[in-house]
Parts: sequence; C-alpha cells; structure tokens
Amino acid sequence: MSAVRAEPVGIVRPKKSGSALRDMLAVTGRNLTSIRRVPQLLVFTLIQPVIFVVLFRYVMGGAIEVPGGSYVNYLIPGIFIQTVTFGALQTAIGMAADLKSGLLERFRSLPMSRSAVLAGRTTADLFRNIFVVMLIAGVGFLVGFRVQTSAIEFAAALALTVLFSYVLSWVFATVGLLVGDPESAQAAAFPVMAPFVFASSAFVAVESMPDWLQGFARHQPVSVVASAVRALSIGQLPGAESTSVYVIRALAWCAGILLVMIPLAVSRYRRSI
Repeated sequence: MSAVRAEPVGIVRPKKSGSALRDMLAVTGRNLTSIRRVPQLLVFTLIQPVIFVVLFRYVMGGAIEVPGGSYVNYLIPGIFIQTVTFGALQTAIGMAADLKSGLLERFRSLPMSRSAVLAGRTTADLFRNIFVVMLIAGVGFLVGFRVQTSAIEFAAALALTVLFSYVLSWVFATVGLLVGDPESAQAAAFPVMAPFVFASSAFVAVESMPDWLQGFARHQPVSVVASAVRALSIGQLPGAESTSVYVIRALAWCAGILLVMIPLAVSRYRRSI
C-alpha cells in the first residue's frame, strides 16, 4: 500500500490551467457586483459632478470670462477631468477596505495571479468611470455645451478622459494600500487631489492666476489633460498651443505615471499581505 504524500501546510500549488486574464476578469466582476449591491455609492458618486456642473454653469459662470467662446464650452471638458480625479478616491477607499477586512489575504491563499487583484480593482473602476463620463457628457449637453470639433475628435476626448481615470486608479490604489484604512484613505487622498484640481485649467484659464502659481498650474497633469480634452472638444482657443501638442503631452503624462505607479502599487501590495 503506497504512502500518501501530504502537502505542506500553507503552500499553495499554482494552477495547472487558467490565466492571469481570467483571474483579473473574475476580480473585476466581483468589484462591479459590489457596486451593484450598494447602488447608493454610485448615486452619490454621480451627484457630485452634476452639482459642480450646475454650480459653475449657473452660479459662477456669469462672472467668469474665457477668450474666444462661452464659459460652458470651456467648463465641461474640465468637469470631465475633475470628475474622474475625485472619482479615483473610490479606488483608494475600496483597496483600503479590502486590505482591512482581510480579503487580500484570502486572495493570497488562493491559486490565482497576484497581479489580478490590482488589475481587477482598476479595471472595475475604469468601467465605472466610463459610465460617469457618459452621464456628465449628457448633463453638459443639457446645460448648453456644444462640441465644436468633429465627432471623432470628441470621441478621442472622452477616450483620453477615461484613460486618465485609469492612470489615477493606479495612483490611488497605492494610496489605499499605504494607509490600509478606508477613513484614512479618504482623508489622505483629498489633500493630494485638491491642489491639482483647483490649481489647474479645469475651471479657469491659467493666465488668470497669480504669476507664482502659473508655472505649476500650466504644466501639472490635470491641467495638461484638461487642456487636451478641451482642445479635442471645442478646438484651439486664442493664444493656446495646437491640439496635437496638448494631446502628446497628456499621453506622455499618462504613460509616465503608469510606468512609475504600477510597479509601486505591485510592490506595496506584496508587502501589505
């Protein structure tokens, strides 16, 4: 009678079949299901950008002038970027909640790809942001926003917005892993986001800011991407650089941030569990 060889406790054998892609899709589905089961989270996520649209369009819009066009056309591309930037906070909170609850340790014990957890979280947030961006576009059209370029260029503007949201998801996934607590993640993420959003070209022209602030406001990623989305949506503003320059700079920022943040997020994930 042959002896049965016992597996050492705590060692997980790798899967003989399957792939990292299948694991990532499974984690993505899990995160999307959690959004569906807590619909109030999505509702409140959608209310905030709508409030910003109404506030800037009807309360502050009359006092803000932009060269060569109406303020609502200038505003809505900035609202796209502001929305996905603040929306990235949900990535930090969700990742911190999974870490605190012990779910990430459970994932580690399963025969699954380590990269699937982070990729699944950021992909789920990508799908959420696609829905949010489409909603804001609809609200924008209702309040008077009009595309002044081609349909292809406007589609490229929306695609660039969604790409930037994916980039930010990796940034704030790292923040969530660093703090490890949902409340702390929310408190830590907002001071990071606020200077980039409000000291940018999202709501007002950089030229209207103090001289000492213009250098930062003009070249930081939120401004660069907002300017690219705006150029693709309503064309080149008087005195502005060409659309291609803005788009190239925006893509360079996105690529650079991903090259830095993905390894950092993966490294932090491995040390957190």
